[in-house]
Amino acid sequence: MSAPSIPNLLSLRGSRGGSRDRGRGGPHRGGFSGPSASHDTTIQGTDTDAAVSRLSAVEVGYLSDPFASYFVTPSPPSFYSGPSPGLPVPRRLPIINRGTYTRTTAIDILVDHFLSSTAPSGQPRQIVSLGAGTDTRCFRLFTSSQRHQNIRYHEIDFPVIITKKATLIGTVPALKSILTAPTTLPSEATNTPSYHSTHTTPNTENSLTLHPLDLRLLPSSPTALPRLSPEYPTLLISECCLCYLPPSNVSDIISAFTTHLPSLGLVIYEPILPGDAFGRMMISNLSARGVAMPTLSVYQTQQDQENRLRGAGFVEGEVRSKTIDQIWDGWVSAREKERVDGLERLDEVEEWKLLAGHYIVVWGWKGTEISLNVATPRDDDEGDDTE
Repeated sequence: MSAPSIPNLLSLRGSRGGSRDRGRGGPHRGGFSGPSASHDTTIQGTDTDAAVSRLSAVEVGYLSDPFASYFVTPSPPSFYSGPSPGLPVPRRLPIINRGTYTRTTAIDILVDHFLSSTAPSGQPRQIVSLGAGTDTRCFRLFTSSQRHQNIRYHEIDFPVIITKKATLIGTVPALKSILTAPTTLPSEATNTPSYHSTHTTPNTENSLTLHPLDLRLLPSSPTALPRLSPEYPTLLISECCLCYLPPSNVSDIISAFTTHLPSLGLVIYEPILPGDAFGRMMISNLSARGVAMPTLSVYQTQQDQENRLRGAGFVEGEVRSKTIDQIWDGWVSAREKERVDGLERLDEVEEWKLLAGHYIVVWGWKGTEISLNVATPRDDDEGDDTE
């Protein structure tokens, strides 16, 4: 594939006939790189591509996500109405659909482990998603057949992104049936109110709090944000978000959470290996769109990524990492691989290995209430196992 076709796992795109469009800058936008407002806008705009990639994987059958379509629209001001009838959904290439599936599956497994390890106490559990954009994970969790309880879900993103999402929740019937209409919570820490919604059934109590905040302005104590408590076990997720920030900002953000949240899990998904031919091609492709990932030059390898978490306070035995191709090989059961392989023909097997090897999920945990010790899922496809 030519360089313009390989920016990352979720932005390589094209029709089934082989035509390729301009792809997305990052698999899960966080949009916090560079001093200029124009760069922030560029990164914010990648969220549309993320939503399309997710919906493409859903429509082909890789993922089950009944909420994905509500976040794909032609253009503003139709954002809040859901997809327009009759408009075709752009189909990603098989290599990208598989990447979307594998990354989503990996983080879902880690989230499930977090919730399972913190369930016995019955106290609230917190999940904080940085640069969540149009991500639908909270909706999927709240409606899961597992009936997860006592989840305080938090999303932090630019005000323009958060405002759109809050409006969507308050206007789309399918989302209104899950969450109450967002109400505002004053925030002394940011001078900007957060949006709060609840999900209540006879047996469950969950909530979603949306924080309209540029991460560069995150308070030194994140627990100053409304409803974010230092008392509860917390999972912090960055899906290609922190990589857009200067490394010093990233260190400050992670340190703020590790310092003020004694029971904390951290999951980071982002690219690695910028120095080989493929990595240079990937960086060139992103640079052509005005997208930069400053941390990529600092945390270049799998070992660098693990050392980063150890330096942040996660101990040796509680830090793990796997590349996306390792997750596909080790965390997806034989039965599930057979199902996915049957969805569409993947001709670019070598490209898949190369591309998937340049993205990593690294995670760590600290505190007695959390375990993210994930092993290989059982081949009977009944779920992931623990070591």
